Amino acid sequence: MKNARGSARRYAEAAFQIADQDGTLDVWLKDLDLAAALLEPPDVQRLLANPAIPIPVRADAVGQALGTRVSEKARNLVLLLMRRGRVDLVGAVAAAYRAEYERRNGIVRATVISATPLDAAEQAAIRQRLGQMVGGTLEIEQHVDPAILGGVIVRLGDRMIDGSVRGRLERLRSRLEAGVI
Repeated sequence: MKNARGSARRYAEAAFQIADQDGTLDVWLKDLDLAAALLEPPDVQRLLANPAIPIPVRADAVGQALGTRVSEKARNLVLLLMRRGRVDLVGAVAAAYRAEYERRNGIVRATVISATPLDAAEQAAIRQRLGQMVGGTLEIEQHVDPAILGGVIVRLGDRMIDGSVRGRLERLRSRLEAGVI
């Protein structure tokens, strides 16, 4: 799996370089996301990855699936992946491209998990506090998980900030077991 991620990242970097030169970063972002969504169903993946089906037939299927909804260059990338037997990487390439796009544009993704849905004031307070921490544009995805009992858990890139009641109770239990109070 790690090798597939590396391959997808290399294809995404190549696409990003082309898009950067052409000034079409946003177009590529939209096109790769759309191509990944259109080619994601397992039956489409099986068809495009089947070496028993001639390449021109599979290429025609890609053309029909993507139509004129994606640029010619993005379609050519998908066709290249198909010819190399790596059509399964389209989604990973789109994700790697999005990560590079967000990095370049100073966009930081945060996931906020709370026990109950957050009201507008709570959302604003979290957005303001996290915005101070990251110093860039913040994209927040919210989830509800009653198992955390209360408070919030924030995943910010590779960092996790556990301000949940459940997390506090677990830390207290660990300290009690270790005799450190």
